[in-house]
Amino acid sequence: MSPRGVAIPDLRERLFAAAERVVDRDGAAALTSRAVTAEADCAKGVLHTHFSGLDEFVAELVLDRFARGARHAEALRDQVGRATVAENLQDVVAALLDSLRPAVVGLAMTRPGAASHTRQGLRSGAPAFDAIQHAVTAYLRAEQHAGRIPADSDAEAIALALVGTTHHLLMTRTPGQAADTGATTRRLLAVLLAG
Repeated sequence: MSPRGVAIPDLRERLFAAAERVVDRDGAAALTSRAVTAEADCAKGVLHTHFSGLDEFVAELVLDRFARGARHAEALRDQVGRATVAENLQDVVAALLDSLRPAVVGLAMTRPGAASHTRQGLRSGAPAFDAIQHAVTAYLRAEQHAGRIPADSDAEAIALALVGTTHHLLMTRTPGQAADTGATTRRLLAVLLAG
């Protein structure tokens, strides 16, 4: 355990990763502030020192993972002309699905305080599906300009369909469903990019 009064590097990520392990191993009902700090090997009160409570913590975890997905989508601009368009988009979808575990998303939706805090963060501009959609649209337009997808493709509609499907998969999948979500995304991209 970290000594009292000593700063813990990357504390937020350490607590977030610990929460995900608790939920993966023991289920959403097992997520308590004490379970998180024990898993993170931190003092019992450290979570409440940095968050107003478990609801704010859960919301911040979800917002952090959305931001991670948005950063991954923004990195698409560096992939223009590389691999295939479908492979690049598949990577973004897979990264978002990997970064948000179904049980954690469920917690953020079923705990009223966490849901409220998450909505407040999104209204305040925290990156989420809108940022991902804009990044995918910009990427598709760049690929159009490079001639890798038809010039008459509706980049905005393709991005909306992809992000909407990703949202659906995120909200409805169960643990261990990765192969199904990957196959669904591949089929969707084949239709969307067919021109």
